[in-house]
Amino acid sequence: MSINARKSVSMRIGARHKMGCNRITTLNGGEIIWANEVRYLGVHITAANKFCCSLNNAKRSFYRGFNSIFGKIGRIASEDVIIQLLKAKCLPCLYYGLEACPLNKSQIKTLEYTLNSAFKKIFMINSYDIVHECVVLFNCSVSDAVCRRKVKFLTKLLHSGNIVCSLFADSITNLAANLM
Repeated sequence: MSINARKSVSMRIGARHKMGCNRITTLNGGEIIWANEVRYLGVHITAANKFCCSLNNAKRSFYRGFNSIFGKIGRIASEDVIIQLLKAKCLPCLYYGLEACPLNKSQIKTLEYTLNSAFKKIFMINSYDIVHECVVLFNCSVSDAVCRRKVKFLTKLLHSGNIVCSLFADSITNLAANLM
């Protein structure tokens, strides 16, 4: 199998992720460089002690989509229409690939802040309590959406025809049941 060195990078995950490494040379003489972040299937994985995903590009895509929609119809359309467009066009950008990423509390908070800032702009309010009520009222809770997506993802893995995928999902499900 030939490797395209221009499209390939190497990255370390683990305790020695900051250690410098020599470039890897392919059989045809191309060099694979070392990177701190890798994009794989649209998910940005970062070099760290543990497997970790970067949310910066997802948040940037969300803001780009929301500002585009809001800039065109922000004061013309009703809040309901804007929220439905936000759900249909912007939230998928924000949530893409999160079911496969381990998220900590601070990452969930940054996603909530991103969504809250859109709601603040739509309703022209600054109160966190009111924004939170609007998010709940319109069924846009980040933590609920992430939880639903992870459950759906693991359920599909559990019932897949691939034995490795179903064993992995079964072990994760058992681990989660033991933690509760």
